[in-house]
Amino acid sequence: MRAFSLASIDEAAIAEERARNPEAFGSLTRRVVVTGIWVVILAYIVGSLWWFDVARLLDASERALRLIRGFLVWSDMGEWQYRQIYVGIAQTIAMAFLGTLLGTLAALVLGFLAAKNTMPLGILRHAVRRLLDVFRGIDQLVWGLVFVRAVGLGPLAGVLAVFISDMGTLGKLYSEAIENIDRKQVEGVRATGAGELRVIRYGYLPQVLPVFVSLWLYSFESSTRSATVLGLVGAGGVGMIIIERFRASLFDQVAFVVLNVLVVIAVIDWGSAIIRRRFIGERGH
Repeated sequence: MRAFSLASIDEAAIAEERARNPEAFGSLTRRVVVTGIWVVILAYIVGSLWWFDVARLLDASERALRLIRGFLVWSDMGEWQYRQIYVGIAQTIAMAFLGTLLGTLAALVLGFLAAKNTMPLGILRHAVRRLLDVFRGIDQLVWGLVFVRAVGLGPLAGVLAVFISDMGTLGKLYSEAIENIDRKQVEGVRATGAGELRVIRYGYLPQVLPVFVSLWLYSFESSTRSATVLGLVGAGGVGMIIIERFRASLFDQVAFVVLNVLVVIAVIDWGSAIIRRRFIGERGH
C-alpha cells in the first residue's frame, strides 16, 4: 500500500481539483457577499443603539431605583380605595369575557363562511377572509381608541374592541380548523339525508368543538390582559385605575393592582386547564 503524502500534491493538482469542485473550496464572491451581509448587520445594530440613545439608561438609573423602591415599599395601605380597585378588576374581567364571547359567536359563523369545504362560493369566501384580515390586522389598542372616540369613555368601548379583534383572530383559526376535519364523518351524516344544518351540527361541530373551546379559552386569557391595557386609553376597567395611580405617583398602589391582575390571570389559566381537560381530555405524547 502506498502512503499518501502531501508533498506529492502540486499546484496544478490543487487548481484542477478546485475547478472540479468549486463548492468544496469556497468562492471568493460568496465570501465577499457573506462578509458584506455581516458588516451591514453589525452596522445596523450599532446604528440602532446610537439612534435610540441607549446610553440614557445609565443616566436614568437613579430614577429607576426610585421607581422600584416605590413599587416595593407600601405605605398608608389603610387609605387605599380597595372597593374601586376590585370593581375595576371585575369590570376588566367582565369586559374580556363579554367581548370574547361575542367575538367567538360571530367567528363561529364567519369561520364556516371562510372555510373552503363549507362555502363553495369563492367570491363570498374571499370577501369574508379579507374582512377577517382587517379585523385582526388592526391592533386591539387601536380599536380601543376608535371606539372610545365613537361611544365615549367606559367599558363599552373596551368590549367592542375585544369583540372586533377576537372575531378576526378566532374567525381565521376556526376556518382553518373546519378545513382540516375528517370528511368521512361529514359524508356519513349527509348520506342519511340530513339537511345542511344537521350536517354542520352532527358532522362538523363534534370534530371542531374541542379546538373551538381551547381557542376561546386562550382568547379569554389573552383578552383579560389586553382589557387591562385598553383601560389606559379610557376604555374602562382596571387600566384606568393604573394610569390614575401612575399620574399621582402612587407606585405602591400600582404594584398592588398589578399583583392582583396577575393573580386573576393565574386563576383564569387554572380554570381554563380544568375546562380543557373536560372537553379535550388528557392526551399523552
